[in-house]
Amino acid sequence: MAFAEDAFENGPEFFKGASNGHEEVVDWSTLSPDEKDMLRMGKVQQTRRNFGLLPLLGFTTIMLNSWESVFPFFLTGFLNGGGPTLIYGYIFCFLGSLAMCASISEMASMYPTSGGQYHWAALLAPPKWSKFLSWLTGWVSVIGWQAGCASGTFLGGTIIQGLLVLNNPSYNYQRWHGTLILYAVLLVSVFVNTVAVRVLPALEGIILILHVLGFLAILIPLVHLAPQSPAEFVFATWANGSGYSDGLSWFVGLLTSSVLFIGFDGACHMAEEVKNASINVPRSMFFTIFLNGALGFAMMIVIMFSIGNVDEALATPTGYPFIEIFRNATQSKASATAMTSILIALIIFATFGYLASASRQLWAFARDQGLPFSNVIAQVDRRWAIPLWSIALTTLINFLLALINIGSTVAFNAIVSLVAAGLFSSYIITISLMIRKRLVGEEIPFGPWNLGKYGLAVNVYAVLYTVIVTLFSFFPPATPVTAVTMNYSCVVYGGTVLFGLVFWVVRGRSQWQGPLMDRRFAEPA
Repeated sequence: MAFAEDAFENGPEFFKGASNGHEEVVDWSTLSPDEKDMLRMGKVQQTRRNFGLLPLLGFTTIMLNSWESVFPFFLTGFLNGGGPTLIYGYIFCFLGSLAMCASISEMASMYPTSGGQYHWAALLAPPKWSKFLSWLTGWVSVIGWQAGCASGTFLGGTIIQGLLVLNNPSYNYQRWHGTLILYAVLLVSVFVNTVAVRVLPALEGIILILHVLGFLAILIPLVHLAPQSPAEFVFATWANGSGYSDGLSWFVGLLTSSVLFIGFDGACHMAEEVKNASINVPRSMFFTIFLNGALGFAMMIVIMFSIGNVDEALATPTGYPFIEIFRNATQSKASATAMTSILIALIIFATFGYLASASRQLWAFARDQGLPFSNVIAQVDRRWAIPLWSIALTTLINFLLALINIGSTVAFNAIVSLVAAGLFSSYIITISLMIRKRLVGEEIPFGPWNLGKYGLAVNVYAVLYTVIVTLFSFFPPATPVTAVTMNYSCVVYGGTVLFGLVFWVVRGRSQWQGPLMDRRFAEPA
């Protein structure tokens, strides 16, 4: 077994790698770009390449769900500064996310593998640290993706519960009811990712169209029917209701906008199911940042202009102020229900992609022996050509994270913070390794998509931005903090990382050898 970087020894015409397998001779000139990428990384193709650019763009765009997520997410930013945090914080996060996306896209073009960040860390890190850093990157990435999957099902389930409150005032709201509805959403996502997996690429293209049409279906009624707030309220009125000092409050409020751009790297973890992955994966990530960025910014402005009576919106018994904003704008429960149902549908559609990406990242990590019981988790079902056990484990983790909702009124913030902490930690490690490689002048095997002379500046900006939003993602949304309003993401993240480090010391460091070579190739005599 060896790191995949051993595979670059013999140039482009014939390929040579190192592994436990027999040597093979391959004529490089006869291979497709995807076959060349798989050989360079020493991986055997086990899944079908069903995704082209448009289905993949639909996949990543729906996963970000930026304009849809403005509605359930905006409350944290609104309490921590109001319009100035939501509007100008959004611009700050868009630019930071664009730099982050560009940095990740460059590495995805170099190494288009479902392993993503941990595979890149192994290939970019100094030999002394390669093994540990690649494993740590994979571990925190697993945390982020599993929590990301849970955030989508959480929203789908609890917003449905909010509609029950809106339409039936006598309904006895209980948080565990929302958890049960959440489980129903999870089962639908599991069905699509298993029994109906072959129609998922076509479904993602259709959902992309619905993503755009749904934007118009909600924006137009709000613009024309909602009472309009003055421009000063939207752009210049500072409103700090969090209990933090003003400066700290602005940074805590960035969580609202920063999480709207989480998920674009889901395309990386589907790379081994994408045609012409070294080009289409970076393209889909970049296009989705621009598309979602524009739609999300427009909706952020609209919701601020349409918020109406702030106290009534914040005090809504539905648990989601945007449902009251819809009702106030249309003066109709039926219309508010219809608009909210559009959001619910698109959020549930997003969970299809999150479950797919989270399970593929988990599968890739287990394939390289990074987890306990890796041999079981890494198995691929031959009939459906999908990693069935990793999908099952992702479902179980999602099931367990949903239990937080029963005991905490800010469970959603905790899960979202866990997404940010996990994924952003993996970005910080990999992009920092790319900065180091650039600074010391080491050769970098760039793919078709790269940043050229702007790479170092973009990488540095991306890391600075990511460190800021990661740090403040652990803060509770407001003070004073009680056992019920505490942001438990720091506890879950810290506990999971600690468990991983114990696993590393006890067994992981001998079990984990980095991204493994499945095949061995040699130049012919």
